[in-house]
Amino acid sequence: MFNVRNVTKNYGKVLANNDISFSVGDGKISVLLGPNGAGKSTIIKCIAGLLRFRGQIDICGFENKSIDAKRILGYIPEMPAVYDLLTVWEHLEFIARAYELNDDWKEYANSLLTRFELKDKQEKLGKELSKGMQQKLSICCAVLHKPKVIIFDEPMVGLDPHAIKQLKQMFVELKESGASILISTHMLDSVENYWDVAHIMMNGSFAATKYNNQDDKDEISLEQLFFDITEKAVVQE
Repeated sequence: MFNVRNVTKNYGKVLANNDISFSVGDGKISVLLGPNGAGKSTIIKCIAGLLRFRGQIDICGFENKSIDAKRILGYIPEMPAVYDLLTVWEHLEFIARAYELNDDWKEYANSLLTRFELKDKQEKLGKELSKGMQQKLSICCAVLHKPKVIIFDEPMVGLDPHAIKQLKQMFVELKESGASILISTHMLDSVENYWDVAHIMMNGSFAATKYNNQDDKDEISLEQLFFDITEKAVVQE
């Protein structure tokens, strides 16, 4: 699991995240919803240890910027960042060496390449891949070391229908394996109904938090709650 406590992030005078606190437990999927500019990517980058911030974040009890935390964290950024002069397979080999994985990583790597239809592209250089292929490679690299905490920032962008289907199934498999999963998106249909808790962000803060209670038929839907909040904000502007 991981915990975010009273995290605030400023870019100069701009308040990107304002005193945000939440947790994601083992085997749980939490989603961050909100329009562009709501602060979703900023809090994700804080969790991943890419930004300085005020507050506390721990990954399975380890301070988020520590080596111990990074060993059990997987991060898929919104914009895939691949190495131009490494092949697809060399990217996976680089990750395996960085995390000091046992030799059995190759079998899992091959299964990931097959799953995301990259097997015939494993000799292609990073710079030769389309954005969609780079995104699929980014996903494969992030899960290769079988992290306990996985963060997805707008993971569906640029993916083809087959890859989207496989990624959604992967969400379910990771959840069943006990991983803690955070998905940031502005595409409601991309998280379907397998989320456990959803946080709707507006202007750097949580405007609402909703738990997935499928048994309560009278409860407002996540979609309705999302549009009630975001459309109201547009009208007020």
